[in-house]
Amino acid sequence: MKEKERKGIRVVIAEDEPITRMDLKEMLVAAGYSVVGEASEGFDAIEICKRKQPDVAILDIKMPLLDGLSAAKVITEEKTVGTVILLTAYSDEEFINCATKIGVSGYIVKPIDEKALVPNIEIAVARSREIQRVKRQCEIIAERLENRTVIEKAKGQLMVSMMLSENEAYEYIKTLSKEKKVSMKRIAEIILA
Repeated sequence: MKEKERKGIRVVIAEDEPITRMDLKEMLVAAGYSVVGEASEGFDAIEICKRKQPDVAILDIKMPLLDGLSAAKVITEEKTVGTVILLTAYSDEEFINCATKIGVSGYIVKPIDEKALVPNIEIAVARSREIQRVKRQCEIIAERLENRTVIEKAKGQLMVSMMLSENEAYEYIKTLSKEKKVSMKRIAEIILA
């Protein structure tokens, strides 16, 4: 990803150490990212993500009031961020397992190395975008299947009530849909009501 493409990537940073937060922000801005919010604890990170809807939230695990893992869990559940990357001084397996379960896409161990930061963000963003694309495709397929199921039920009812062939029942629904300027699914729902 070129620096020009990174400008469109919006980042929220949640880190309780002001100097670390400032260093991280400088690294991100220098790499071409747009830092749209900063927090020193988890509750503020959640609120900023709700307001700003960033592409990436970088959360320190150990923060006062609400830790980064808990904040990440809420943020991912509420879908207010494209992807979450955890920042920590701990490479403890327990933290890694917990992060994986809640859908975190990256895990950076302090001290922060700029050479590791940018690739971590780029991979996390690319993964997030691919997951969103697949989810949208699944939603479209699910909707088509639901529409088809309703139309099939309505066709069956028309075949019995109006003594139509399967093709005639389908054409009846299709014609009504065009005449009334509503979807075939809606016509089918009315027939079934």
